[in-house]
Amino acid sequence: MTCPPILLSGFADESANEKLAIQQYTAFAAIGLKYYSIRFVDAGDGIKNVMALSEKEINHLVKLQADYGLKVSSIGSPIGKVKLLDQEDGTQNKFIPFDQYLANDVQTACDRAEAFGCKLLRGFSFYHPKGTAPEDHLDQVCDQLSAIAEACDARGLTFGLEVEANLVGQSGDLLAKIASQVNHPAMVTIFDGANIVMQGFTPDQVYRQYLAMKPSLGWLHIKDYSDPALTGRVEHVDEESASHFVPADRGDSAHEAILRDLRDVMPTLNERMTARGVDGVFMDLEPHLKGGGQFGGFSGPDGMGVAVRALCRVLDYVDLPCQLRTFDDLK
Repeated sequence: MTCPPILLSGFADESANEKLAIQQYTAFAAIGLKYYSIRFVDAGDGIKNVMALSEKEINHLVKLQADYGLKVSSIGSPIGKVKLLDQEDGTQNKFIPFDQYLANDVQTACDRAEAFGCKLLRGFSFYHPKGTAPEDHLDQVCDQLSAIAEACDARGLTFGLEVEANLVGQSGDLLAKIASQVNHPAMVTIFDGANIVMQGFTPDQVYRQYLAMKPSLGWLHIKDYSDPALTGRVEHVDEESASHFVPADRGDSAHEAILRDLRDVMPTLNERMTARGVDGVFMDLEPHLKGGGQFGGFSGPDGMGVAVRALCRVLDYVDLPCQLRTFDDLK
């Protein structure tokens, strides 16, 4: 069976020094990307998260992205990056009552997906109280994520649950349990190797976490990490101090082994996503090559180019096809 091509995308705000929309779109068009994930952007009235954009700003961006030949692959929303419980735990994370959160924030994120003509909504698995075991909170998280999946499905959208440190779904094993318990076609998981490595996992362990996620996988975020000071598991990651991000061809995220395995399941994965109305299987570059934190990162236009070329080298090496713009696209 022919392997469908990977659709390359990325968080466009990482490529822009001042987060200006025209900087983001120029960089992505020049690199050869056809898709982008929208997160932070200056559409003419200061830098805003996509959730805070006005209707006027959205309309401006929709026209401008078309002028640059770009489409939104996913809404890079912060849905799920709030406290699960209203408990003081020494963090700055917010708590919002879930019924209110579902009615307001989740619906706003769905509104953004519809406005930008995309089918995917990125999100997270909630912060459990620092110092407690994430496993102890699975039932509540699954109940809340089931409601989010239902809300997305009602709008024809798919919710992607990203693996990330400090949240309940901080490992592939935990995300696999969540996905199995939620068991909803409108919720898939998003693999991100660096988010696992920075918790002290070895490359072999990262690969096993990918295998755990594979049955529920929807798309991938591509960034890598290499910190020789990591010698074991880290219970709580200081996200604002993380500074060892590297391109996808030189870190500890086991990208070669993962992408080689992914090639064999691409037909099935592509069928899963196109059945949800998505264009195909995305790899979203989020390289953080010049720094990263809890709610975003930065690579610059040069760093984003380095990251794209590094990923393409790995994809070529494992014989996994991808698409960048060609001369035919210009015509």
